[in-house]
Amino acid sequence: MFQSTGALALPNPLQRRMDSMAHAFLQPAAGPVVDFAGPRGENALIAAESVSWRVFKNPVSLFIGGIAAVLLELAEPRVRDGVWQHSNFRTDALARLQRTGLAAMVTVYGPRSKAETMIARVVSAHGRVTGHTSGGIAYDANDPELLDWVQATASYGFMEAYHGFVRPLNLADRNAMLEEGYAAARLYGAIGAPRSQVALDTLFAGMERKLVGSPIIAEFLDIMAHVPAFPAVARPMQRMLIRAAIDILPGWLRERLDLGADWSLKPGERALVRAVARSSERLMLRESPAIQSCRRLGLPDDYLYRPH
Repeated sequence: MFQSTGALALPNPLQRRMDSMAHAFLQPAAGPVVDFAGPRGENALIAAESVSWRVFKNPVSLFIGGIAAVLLELAEPRVRDGVWQHSNFRTDALARLQRTGLAAMVTVYGPRSKAETMIARVVSAHGRVTGHTSGGIAYDANDPELLDWVQATASYGFMEAYHGFVRPLNLADRNAMLEEGYAAARLYGAIGAPRSQVALDTLFAGMERKLVGSPIIAEFLDIMAHVPAFPAVARPMQRMLIRAAIDILPGWLRERLDLGADWSLKPGERALVRAVARSSERLMLRESPAIQSCRRLGLPDDYLYRPH
């Protein structure tokens, strides 16, 4: 059961600044606008009382978990070359991060009708993503095996980041979160996505022999270190959170990807990341999808910050 110490009160000018930054990242002026506050009363794919709604409200653990998930994806050659050959990540990483972040928020918090429409567009776009890896292996972005792996990596990343830096997730929490995500996973085509921790562990064990290193891993990390995801004054923290993401990867995979001690958090850094992530757990960003979606369902702004 989740326990909460309540929302963190900020001075009004700082609160407005934080709200504005959150809104600008997920809904930039040049991108699509999603109204999470409407239609009034329309449920999401995942229920408001879920583990997922509480985990996904934390922007720090989401950043850490998202990077960990991408590293796991890029370790699979077919996923790696499909992403690198068919996306604009190299040339416009910030826009790609914004679109990916917004898609995750719509999947978890958005009204069901908008989530289903968005997912259908993604599936259609994936139909055009085919080709061969640099090693000559054919890939198809709608291959159920690859879709299951992408879903599993996201689940792993977000759960482990929250567990490691915010608060522990017990087995019941983990099983619940995996089951909660299955409705969306199936819409994406990931019909074999893990629905329990045992199933997740089994899938990871089956994929282990297929995961390999690549120079693309280092290129991705360099891009993430320099993309302006955070304000300039917080850029050192951005690099620290990248190391936090590497810290939660399985040890055998870190070794295989050549992510050694230089990529590890120092003890003082680990304590700082935990402090920031735990403070973020109490930070109510009123323009965030989480709060806007609570309003859509007639729930109070602090609903996700109360003990359940």
